[in-house]
Amino acid sequence: MKVAIMYGDVPEGAPLDEQDGLVEVEAVTVALKGLGYEPYPLPVTLDLKKAADALSETRPEFVFNIVESLEGKGRLIHLAPAVLDYLKMPYTGAPSESLFLTSNKLISKNTLRAAGIPTADWVSPEDGGNRALVGRYIIKAVWEHASIGIDDGSVMSPGSTGALIKEMSVRRERLGEEVFAESYIEGREFNLSVLDGDDGPEVFPPAEILFVDYPDNKLRLVDYKAKWVEESFEYENTPRTFDFHESDGPLLDELKDIAKKCWRVFGVRGYARVDFRVDKNGRPFVLEVNANPCITPYSGFIAAMERGGLSYEQVVERLIKAMKARK
Repeated sequence: MKVAIMYGDVPEGAPLDEQDGLVEVEAVTVALKGLGYEPYPLPVTLDLKKAADALSETRPEFVFNIVESLEGKGRLIHLAPAVLDYLKMPYTGAPSESLFLTSNKLISKNTLRAAGIPTADWVSPEDGGNRALVGRYIIKAVWEHASIGIDDGSVMSPGSTGALIKEMSVRRERLGEEVFAESYIEGREFNLSVLDGDDGPEVFPPAEILFVDYPDNKLRLVDYKAKWVEESFEYENTPRTFDFHESDGPLLDELKDIAKKCWRVFGVRGYARVDFRVDKNGRPFVLEVNANPCITPYSGFIAAMERGGLSYEQVVERLIKAMKARK
């Protein structure tokens, strides 16, 4: 009954978002023990042969995959399940193909648009010309998650693609990562959490991120501070709510339908979180499909599960059940 918990190795002094992975490992360990398994942690680096050899030696019943990055790089997230596919070893969560498609935001946005799923307009450094642009754009890393690199300075009113591409070049040098620019949608932000069930994907209660006491001149962004820096204004003033006025019913139903469509389009398994912005006219736009969402006990995903009546251990049990149903 051995189970390997595979996660990206967290070096000393790692950023806050990476350190969060250790909390996740501990929580999954406790849950697996409660379910009668014998879990052991397996930190993974770019030495993938070392990980493969360790798994071949211990031969766990399955692998609980919570790798969100390797060497701190989100673009490598799909390598962990790719190794498990090579070893023909069962694992929880999404396959390597889904993780690759959803972790590259440009590929993801093109896939969303091809499927008729609404997503905000965007500009990449490869776009030529100097056409006029209307409104503000937010510059994001192509591969990274967890709001890495996002702050108030990420949003600008460029006027033209030429000006925007120039600013992207500056931000790329600063981040050390590929970037793109997405049309900034002024409005509401929602997270929808989805979990595999007996009858397919089940969408749990929608959550909205509130921007409390934000001054008029401050952008409503779930940036890096809002997610990770506990002493910051942004962290303290972006609470999550599951309580809505009945007038929001049609919008919430639409968000649930889109979340299920994202699940099917990207071939997600196990669990997912779909992030939305809804503009002032009530139109939803998918920001991101996270096919391997964080499941620390205080994460948004687990908050939605609890709101829907599941304990942490029951979530882990459902992920295992979904994996076994595919074997």
